[in-house]
Amino acid sequence: MKSTDTAPGAAPAPADGVLAGRRAVVTGGASGIGAACVRAFAAAGATVTVADVNAEAAEALAAEVGGTPWAADLADTAALEELSLDTDILVNNAGIQRIAPIHEYDPDTWRFIHRLMVESPFLLIRAALPGMYERGFGRIINVSSAHGLRASAFKSAYVSAKHGLEGLSKVAALEGAEHGVTSNCVNPSYVRTPLVEKQIADQARTHGISEDEVVEKIMLTESAIKRLVEPEEVASLITWLASDHAAMVTGASYTMDGGWTTR
Repeated sequence: MKSTDTAPGAAPAPADGVLAGRRAVVTGGASGIGAACVRAFAAAGATVTVADVNAEAAEALAAEVGGTPWAADLADTAALEELSLDTDILVNNAGIQRIAPIHEYDPDTWRFIHRLMVESPFLLIRAALPGMYERGFGRIINVSSAHGLRASAFKSAYVSAKHGLEGLSKVAALEGAEHGVTSNCVNPSYVRTPLVEKQIADQARTHGISEDEVVEKIMLTESAIKRLVEPEEVASLITWLASDHAAMVTGASYTMDGGWTTR
C-alpha cells in the first residue's frame, strides 16, 4: 500500500542510491510537493507508494517511477483505524486549504481539514510505527507550513491543523528515538502547487484584489526572497531527512520560507 520549472539555485537531485532499498509512502503524492517527493525518492533508489485521492493520477505517477499507487480518501479516517503500513519512510503531505473568517467558517469544512491534516497523519504514523520499531529504522516527515509556526487571518482550520501536526511530530520524535525512528516537519511558505494557485484565487475573492496583488502584497510581503518556493526544493530537503545522513535530526521544524518567519 501502501510540474514545474526548477528555480535558479535549486538544490540538485539526490545522488542515486541514497535511499536504495528503502520503501516510502507519500500522501497527496500525485501532484505538487508530493509528486516532487515521489520523483526525488525514486531517483534516490527508493520504492515509492503514491497515495492520493485521485486514483488516475496516482496510477500514472506510480507507473512513471516504477512505484505502487494507493487510491485512498485519507479524510475517511475510520477506514484507517485498523491499517497496518509496512514502510521505512512516511511523508504526510496530503492537505487542502479553505479561506473564510472564523465567524463565517463552515464547521463541516473545518472538521474535514482536521481529519485530513491531523487525524489522518496520526493514524498513518500509528500504522507505520510497529514495523519501523521492529526494523530499528524509520523516517516520519510531516509537510507542515510556515503556518505551522505563524498565523494568518481567515485560515483558522489550516493554521490550527498545521500547529496540531507540529505537536504530533514532536511526540513521535520523542517516542521513536530509542527505536531508530525520527520525526520532523518541513515548513515551506507558499509553494508553486495547485493548492497555492487555488489559494491565490480564493484570497483575491476574499480581499477584492487581483491575483497578482495577492502574491505581491499578501503572500510575499513578509518574505525576504520574493518568489514562490518550488516543489523540487521542498523535495530535496525531504529526501535528505529521509536518508541515513539525518539520523540525528528529530523533533525539528525546518523552515523553507525565504526568510518569512525570521521576522
